[in-house]
Amino acid sequence: GKAQLVEDIAEKNKALEAFTEHVVPGRWADVRWPTELELKATSVLKLPIEDASAKIRTGDPKDDEEDYAMDIWAGVVPISLAAGIPINDSRLEQGIAAPEYITAYSRNSNE
Repeated sequence: GKAQLVEDIAEKNKALEAFTEHVVPGRWADVRWPTELELKATSVLKLPIEDASAKIRTGDPKDDEEDYAMDIWAGVVPISLAAGIPINDSRLEQGIAAPEYITAYSRNSNE
């Protein structure tokens, strides 16, 4: 599809809320919502997804048979993105604890 700039403030605000809630469920209700000036300074694009594909593979690499006769390591290095321990803003007032949705945050949909 072709991307379009979202210019309507209400639509832009709704998109930012949906994005925020997708990344950190529960966050939108806790934060100060963007001002009209901030919304005007922020670009939001909408893009209809007409087709999608993904390359997903598990198991061993698919090497050529003659490669297995070589004395060279072959394998897979797993890479993952994981949420770490929350770090308070240096200007956060003492005594304000991170909410449960932050301390329990994980992008792993299996947890």
